Amino acid sequence: MDGDTVRVARALYDQMLAQAQAEAPNECCGFLATREGDAVSVHPTRNTAASPLRFEIDSQELFSTYFAIEDAGNDVGVIYHSHTRSEPYPSQTDINFAAKWPGVWWLIFGLADGEPTARIYEIRDGGVDERSLQVE
Repeated sequence: MDGDTVRVARALYDQMLAQAQAEAPNECCGFLATREGDAVSVHPTRNTAASPLRFEIDSQELFSTYFAIEDAGNDVGVIYHSHTRSEPYPSQTDINFAAKWPGVWWLIFGLADGEPTARIYEIRDGGVDERSLQVE
């Protein structure tokens, strides 16, 4: 991703949030395809860990989703998931996993405090920088 902002249409945001709420108390996960800083499609994936503390994506589903996004001429710009018991801030597990996805940002939905919140981050070399999420 380039720049400091990802723009997401309300319908795409609502689709991700609905997935997060439906899969609670387990974490949800998926990809947000982007083009020039704009979200263009949501690609939900199944959390094979079925855990409230972490997510895993089956390798076959991960690769098929990744290539489908790229084949459509888009970028795998954002990995999203939910935190059902904590604030929407990257855990150490998230930071470790992000090392395998350079240039991909992390959108986290926090569901712990009743009113869902979402924040987006760039995680690079173990450092976490919050970026701007613009829902339109």
